[in-house]
Order: sequence, then structure tokens, then C-alpha cells
Amino acid sequence: MTQPPSSQPPQGGFGAPQDKPQGPPAQPQGPPPQPPHMPPAPPAQPPQMPPAPPAGAPGYGYPQAPGQQPGYGYPQGPPPQPGYGYPGAPGQPPTQGNPYAQTQQGGYGYPGQPQYPGAPMPPQGGGGKNPFKGKPAMIVAAAVAGLLVIGGGVYLATSGGDDDKKPVADKSNSATPSGSPSVDKGDGKGDGRPGTGDDSGDVNAGIKPGEARVWYHENETPLTQNGATQYGPWRVGDVVVKAMYKEAVGYSVADGKEKWKVSLDTPICGAPHDTTADGKIVFGVQENNTKDAKCNQLQMIDFAAGKAGWKAPVPSENTFDIMVSFDMAISGNTVALARMGGASGFSIADGKKLYGTPKTGNCRSDAFAGGPKLISVGSCTDPNDNNLDSPPSELLQELDPATGKSKWNFQYEKGWTIRRVYSMDPLVVYATNKDKKTWNISTFTADGKLRSQVDSKAQLTASCSGFGIIDRQLQDCSGTAADANTLYISTEGKQSEELGVGRSNEVIAIDLATGKEKWHSAAPKGRMMSPLAVEGGKVVLYIEPGIDDAGAAVATLPPTGGAPQITLQSPAAASGTERNFYSPHTVWAGGRLFLLNGRVKSPKGDERDNSILSFGK
Repeated sequence: MTQPPSSQPPQGGFGAPQDKPQGPPAQPQGPPPQPPHMPPAPPAQPPQMPPAPPAGAPGYGYPQAPGQQPGYGYPQGPPPQPGYGYPGAPGQPPTQGNPYAQTQQGGYGYPGQPQYPGAPMPPQGGGGKNPFKGKPAMIVAAAVAGLLVIGGGVYLATSGGDDDKKPVADKSNSATPSGSPSVDKGDGKGDGRPGTGDDSGDVNAGIKPGEARVWYHENETPLTQNGATQYGPWRVGDVVVKAMYKEAVGYSVADGKEKWKVSLDTPICGAPHDTTADGKIVFGVQENNTKDAKCNQLQMIDFAAGKAGWKAPVPSENTFDIMVSFDMAISGNTVALARMGGASGFSIADGKKLYGTPKTGNCRSDAFAGGPKLISVGSCTDPNDNNLDSPPSELLQELDPATGKSKWNFQYEKGWTIRRVYSMDPLVVYATNKDKKTWNISTFTADGKLRSQVDSKAQLTASCSGFGIIDRQLQDCSGTAADANTLYISTEGKQSEELGVGRSNEVIAIDLATGKEKWHSAAPKGRMMSPLAVEGGKVVLYIEPGIDDAGAAVATLPPTGGAPQITLQSPAAASGTERNFYSPHTVWAGGRLFLLNGRVKSPKGDERDNSILSFGK
């Protein structure tokens, strides 16, 4: 891969791995230009539906993507699977590049537009334009007209204007807990549901000593014609939570029994990757149930208690603040949300607005990543560039979650788009350059300095969910894990030449100090595997079910590599059900594996989509 070329600040660019890295970007020269009076609007032409990320590993918001051959800028994934509503795996990864340019001095971080979840999303066609040059109204109208209905009741709203009113957080009377329906506890007495690897329909039939019992649920919630996106899963104590459409449901991690349900009046239109330390979360919800409803409300839910809390409106930041969906991140006691044309931060304690769209020079944020810190990706316009076809540059920065002020920032060069954040600590970022058909994976120090860039000729991949049409969703990928010194990532995988044997891949360890490969570890024959986490110095891996009825498993690798050692094995009878999870969010938490289908359809006759599955300690 090549490293992205440098450029003058604040014209940053993107970085995607190409050939071999050429060295760190130059330091900024002089103060950044003054921010424009208005933030840039969406591009004139609506982005095309990008291919979904590669299938593969776990993690919420990191669903694996089935399907088509991977496209540019995306690690490749396995062949298409019979999934519903999911884009195919990305194509051949481009060469690596160096997207860095000089950094700007800190200012405000401008929350940005989200893009849907999954491994690094492929760059969108056309490149960015400065919508405020020429005819902004026509540009926005064109973008609006071309956007697709995402599903789950989320539609694009074309109305809206400036709103100087302060949001008021009220007690939500609409979100109320409801009773628990019957549930398959996975106790070996299955209810005969189809799709398992056993004729009885019991996912635990024939379970062997030492194997982990499985529980799962199918979707029983009536939905709109387009189905609905599922958010989560999040583990809070002895409960695992998923959210979808107009509900959030908590299940016992041990047996899958429903413990509580919070019902909402309107559909969910945004969710963060993380909860607070004490189990609270804030969702974006629509203002009503009409097809042109805006995503302009926030709803807090306490997962530990299984109850809804405050509800607050999100005021428009400007005329072009089009609220279709939110890209959200939680860090500390703040939830930051970005959308097309605006961004803001709110207190999780009471729903009060903390700040509006932050700015650094001529840059505004398009997306957030949260957790131990708040990372923002911002689009930057060049006031001296009158070419509407010229792509914007991008600015990576850490923000103070309480104030929205920039702690440090790093400018990418024009042409580079930051797609995904693979790790928050250490910070590992994936970017692509559409025109050069290159990609770049870079790691940064705690103060925002470039530490290294991945130098690998392997066809790397990560599992990502979502479509990337409106929202960027920086953290919606799985299939990667990192500790202080090493990044673990899976390869695309190859089909075996043997009849009846599936695809196999490898996990590669990359030294974050140098960007060089340390070792490769091969998956079991005919199986795909991907990193989940690093625990006790060992890499935890998810091994997908085999086509020979071998159940899914969890394994570990020592820091020196070698062959994966299986630590949790699910029964063979569960393999069929496990294979019927498409673009799943895969999470490893507290010694248990959780699979959540990225999207589900409404129940129809005897047909049901699998919703959530778990096995473990």
C-alpha cells in the first residue's frame, strides 16, 4: 500500500492503504482558514448503494456482510449468502495509500454525517462537492430526491429550517415497559422451529459433553414492508439488549428469557455503539409515524433498570440540517449526534443540549466514534476552490465530549475518505481513495500523531453492516481487534478446491509500531474466522459454522500466533440456525458470544427471520 500524499492544511484528505507507506504527513503550517458561514450540504447526486462489508466477525454495529465480490476500498468478504436486505461483500482491496496531510490547530470539532454500519464502507461515488457554492437548494433537493427508504420506518424528510428554541427534556410517557412473551430458552426441548442443523428443530439436540448450550429468538414483531434494522447487542450485567423499530428488549444472557421490553411510539432512527458505564443509552427516534417523519427526537433508556427515561427534541442547526437518521456516539456523559447538515451534543443525564455544530477552521464533522474518547471525522471545504467537482478533504480529531472542542486534529489529503474506526484505544483508522482505488489503515498516538500505517499485501477484510447512503457509522464493523501494540484482522478467505469444503481464511497480526505483519494464523479447514477481542493477552476469535454441520465456535490465539484453540463449541444441531444470520453484529462479552441479525423482515405465515442467538459460559 502507498501512504496518502501530503497537502496543505486545512485541505486534508483521506487515507486508504495502497502501496508501501511513504512517511508521515507534514506538520501544519500556520493557522487554519476561517470557517465558512454555513456548513456544506449534501452532494448534488445521491450516493449509490455501496457493497456491504465482508462477512465475518462479531461486534455490534459490525455485522458481517455477505454477498457480492468486494469492491474497491473494502476488504473482501465471503461469497454472498442468502441474506435479506444486505449488500454484498466488498471487492478487492485497493492498493494502500498515504492519506495524510498537515494537521490543523485545534478548535471545535464539527460532528458529521453518519454512514451506515459495517466494515470500512466503500467510498461513495462522485466525490464531495461544496453545496453552498452555486445553488445549495437545488443540490439538497437532488440529494433528497435520490435517497432511498432505508427500512424500519425511516424516511427522508425534506422540510425543516432553523430553530433557535432550546430543547426541553421531558419525562417520556410513550416509552413504557411491557410484558414478556414466551421464549425458547434453548433447554434442549426445542419448539420445532425450522432452520437448525437437526430434524427435530432443537438447536441443542445431541449436545456433547463440554459443548455450550445455545438459545435464540426469531423476530415476531410486525414490521413495515421494508423490514427493520436491528441495533445492538449490548450486554449490561446479566442482560443482553437489542433494539429494533419501536422497541428495546432485554434478555437473560444465561437462557434467553425475556426480562423486560420498552415499547416506543415511533421508530428508532439512530443508536450509538456503546452505553454509559452504568448501562444508559440514548436512541434517535422519529417525531411521528408518517413516511416523511424527521429523525429529530432523543429517547434515553436505562438498560440496567429496563425503563425509559427522558425524551428531548433535537433542534435544527441550520436550514440544511436534514434529519433523516443520526450517527451517534457516547463518550463520558455525552451523546454526540451527526446528520446530513448538522451535529450536536447532549447530556445523557437530563437531555439538555451541550453544544451545536462544532467547527475547526473550515471543517465540519460528518461522523463520530465513541467509548473511552470522542473521535470526530470532519469534511473540510476550500474557500479558494471554485470547482464543484472537487472532493472535500477530511479532518480526524478528538473532541472534548462535554464541550465539543478539539483536543487535537489530523488532516487527510483531498481524495481520501475516512470510513471506519477499527479500534479506539489505540486509535486505528481505515480510509479509502476512490479515484486512486487505494486503501489505508493507520494508527495514531494518544495525542493524534501518526504512529504507523499498515503495510500488507494480504486481502484484509472486516465485517461491516449498513448501506452508507446517509450515515457513516464509523464503529459499525467487526472482524478486527487490537491491543497496545498489535492489530489483529482477518483476510478475505479462499474457496477450497475440494468438493464439499467451504471457504477458509487467516487472521493476521500487524505490529502497530511498524505497520508490518508479525504472523498469520490459518482457520480450520473450510471455516472462516475473525477476531473478537483481546483478553488476557490472547486473541479471542469467532469461527463461523461449517457447511458440514459443524457448529460455530469461539477460539483463542496466543500473542505469538499458532493454531487456534477452541474454547467454546456450539452443538452441530445449531449450525443451520447459526448460518441463517446474515450480516450479523457479533459481540463477545462476559464469556458469551452474541449474534444479532443486522436486519429482519416482518413475520409472514410460518416464515421467521432469526433475530438473536447466544452461547457461552
